[in-house]
Amino acid sequence: MKADTASNRDARALFEVAERAGTADRVGAELDALTGALATDPDTARVLSGTAIPPARMVEVVRAVGERLGLSQTVQRLLEVLAERNQLGRLSALAAAYHARLLDRRNVVEAEVTTAVALPAERVNALASRLGELTGKSVRLQAHVDSTIIGGVVTRIGSTVYDGSVTGQLSRMRQKLVENV
Repeated sequence: MKADTASNRDARALFEVAERAGTADRVGAELDALTGALATDPDTARVLSGTAIPPARMVEVVRAVGERLGLSQTVQRLLEVLAERNQLGRLSALAAAYHARLLDRRNVVEAEVTTAVALPAERVNALASRLGELTGKSVRLQAHVDSTIIGGVVTRIGSTVYDGSVTGQLSRMRQKLVENV
């Protein structure tokens, strides 16, 4: 899920607090666990993101859940503030923005590679290594298969896309032909 402006702002503040407390990794793990649990239980996610429960009652609920799960004080307080503001539905976007900050601090970048056929593991590792050299960061690479690209590779690093697919090349060629006619 793409983070919105408010989620980015809150993630930055949360990261600064967690960093000062020396718990940035723990907070990241707890947020990942919470969003993972909500992703597997859509009914709970719908209840938490809804407005049917008054904020004061929702604070009590998240406080009880946090204590039962043994959440850190930082994450517990975040949940309470979101519940008070009736904004628990933003938790996934906030967690994604926090995760991005955590990776940036670790000098890690996430990348996606799409090919027409599955790549062997050694090829994926070599590609991750080469992308690491180009970016100056450690690369966490996810490989996907999409036979519609016919051949070649489409690489996405952050918001930048490098399209070396046959489909992309044909599309660019078609565009040039249309422009020249």
